[in-house]
Amino acid sequence: MDDGVKLFTVDAFTAVPFKGNPAAVCLIENNDLVPDDMKQKIATEMNLSETAFVLKLMPDDEFKTASKFLLQWFTPTNEVPLCGHATLASAAVLFNCYGNKSEVLAFETLSGTLYASRQEQKVFIDLPLNSPEPMLTIGNNVPYQDLQYSHTTKKLLIRLKDCVTRKELENLTPQTELMVDAVPSGKVKGVIITLRGFPENGCSSQDGKTYDFVSRYFAPWNGIDEDPVTGSAHTVLGPYWSKELNKTPLYAHQCSARGGDLYVNVRSDGRVDIGGDAVIVLKAKLFCH
Repeated sequence: MDDGVKLFTVDAFTAVPFKGNPAAVCLIENNDLVPDDMKQKIATEMNLSETAFVLKLMPDDEFKTASKFLLQWFTPTNEVPLCGHATLASAAVLFNCYGNKSEVLAFETLSGTLYASRQEQKVFIDLPLNSPEPMLTIGNNVPYQDLQYSHTTKKLLIRLKDCVTRKELENLTPQTELMVDAVPSGKVKGVIITLRGFPENGCSSQDGKTYDFVSRYFAPWNGIDEDPVTGSAHTVLGPYWSKELNKTPLYAHQCSARGGDLYVNVRSDGRVDIGGDAVIVLKAKLFCH
């Protein structure tokens, strides 16, 4: 530990620094020296939505040459079973900072084996589909037209009516402090609010390309009022919108204050490829002793 833990911060799902979703990535040479309680302390200290820990499977492995690693994710309050943007950030560090030449990186995680690959300047991660199911019949007197729930991720998906604009979605101010009290049982761990994209409702990128859908994501149960760009939420959004629009791949935007673009390809084998850009904004060493 005298040499410190190699630490990076990465803005995922963006090609612009200080946009997208920031994740901390720690590369651990010896897992015995950084137990889980220390990882939680590091994640709390970093105070980002997720801190990822990349661990060698074998002591003789090298981050530059190995193609398989262990991967854990911690929020400021707890370990989580899946985090898309921190997985993309971890792969970006190995590809771009260490020059790892592997065509595909495999990460052993609490959600099984996840794969990351490079496609030109973007990184794509292979994640499990988490298809939501309808919860109840929606009436005409509410501002949303669909309400679905993903049992595997405990995420609630709220689709706004097509007449709602992107600007109205961006201006929503949910009372996140009341969400935990409203659902204290643990049945819900995150809320996705989503909107179909049309040129007429402002759902277009800066270069004029229309997004298939846009969204925002809230997870106060994990200590995150609003997550800037969320890969795991798109494992729910991907199958939902692919079915609704009868198409794949999909072009998506998460319209938080930072914002980020995602490329979502729903596959027939129960998996989804989620890709985007990543920018390394910090390289440092962390001393835990």
